[in-house]
Amino acid sequence: MNPIVTIVGRPNVGKSTLFNRIAGAPIAIVEDLPGTTRDRIFADVEMLDREVTLIDTGGMEPESPSDMSKKIRQQIEAAIAESDTIIFVVDARDGLIAADREIADILRKLGKPVVLAANKVETEKLKESCAEFYQLGMGDPLPVSGHHGKGINELLEALVKVLPPAEAAPEEGNRPKLAIVGRPNVGKSMLLNALVGKERVIVDPTAGTTRDATDTIVKYKDQEVLLIDTAGIRKRSKAGTGLEYYGLVRTLRAINRCDVALLIMDATEFITAQDTHIAGYIKEACKGIVLIVNKWDLADRDQQDAFVALVDKRMKFVAHAPLLFTSALTGLGVKNVIPIGLEAWSERQKQLPDDVIDKLVQDAVAAHAPPPRGTKRLVVFRAYQAGNNPPSFIFMVNDPRLVHFSYERYLENRLRQTFGFSGTSLKLQFKKAGKRPTKSGGKIS
Repeated sequence: MNPIVTIVGRPNVGKSTLFNRIAGAPIAIVEDLPGTTRDRIFADVEMLDREVTLIDTGGMEPESPSDMSKKIRQQIEAAIAESDTIIFVVDARDGLIAADREIADILRKLGKPVVLAANKVETEKLKESCAEFYQLGMGDPLPVSGHHGKGINELLEALVKVLPPAEAAPEEGNRPKLAIVGRPNVGKSMLLNALVGKERVIVDPTAGTTRDATDTIVKYKDQEVLLIDTAGIRKRSKAGTGLEYYGLVRTLRAINRCDVALLIMDATEFITAQDTHIAGYIKEACKGIVLIVNKWDLADRDQQDAFVALVDKRMKFVAHAPLLFTSALTGLGVKNVIPIGLEAWSERQKQLPDDVIDKLVQDAVAAHAPPPRGTKRLVVFRAYQAGNNPPSFIFMVNDPRLVHFSYERYLENRLRQTFGFSGTSLKLQFKKAGKRPTKSGGKIS
């Protein structure tokens, strides 16, 4: 599993700006007001050839009596407890203050590796003033500027040095791995029990009963299947306790670990924003996905067409996902869950010949040329499949920066129209060709 790196610090020291700089995109809300970030933001990022899960947190106010500050502190302490490494951010402009010392005391007691980042260092004078942060006993304060990007490489190098050693993926055999994911109280545990045919996990109407991921092996025909039941992912504004955070991290890890995620939604609530967020997590992880509308026994059957139309509208970024209507309580549609999950898994195993992929892509480019970017235009020299589970495709091009997202989507759609890949994400990578590539023993030379 990816190591977890959590950014902590008091309010308004620039944690979200630093998070965005490391993640390479404006993911967290950035506003020059204390307390803007009320929750945790997650991103899987690559740090010098190490993939990590980076977490942004709200401002930590150890001595504040307000209920909001206490809830934020609970979230942060839970984040720290699950983390492998901490980035402790202080403000070089403000200098060392009492709140920094209090946070340092908390971190020291937890015994986690800490990298101290002195943020907002835009001048040599501020760089020199960072020496006072040695008083925190957190090692060398690294001068950085999240806003201007200064010192980020040095920060990443320091982080990689204290990350735990990379671990090999656990041996789980060749069983397909299906993760049951979704918001709390949509019937995930009851669906697992219906699939297994017996009480395997506690079923309770109270949201958040399942606190961790639970593995169950079932046999479908002659195929063993690993089912992973997970805690629900709450809306971030409601993830107020350590246990809920623990369940959230385990759910994200279960998504990373599985082959296919079964996203359970509640028929009585149609599709919520959080359902689409979870689908986004699954897509970003390049996993297979099956959309399951549970509690269909409680819904108006005449609304099925409306629900399908809503899925098409709100979940169009996973248009490849099969859609099932089930009731774990009555058994409606339950027998179809594992077969369709296995179909998605099977699609992820496809490996197509290089020349077949290359011909399809060249025909697609000839039928619809890439749009120009200024005076330049994308040229695709060669394409081939690099691997499966997920199906991954390499495009050797003149300049990867010329690839527009709409054209990438066009190429993906052509691959799907020809070869299927129903229920699974595809991974498309565009690499610069030093010279026009030629085929040599099936490889690029």
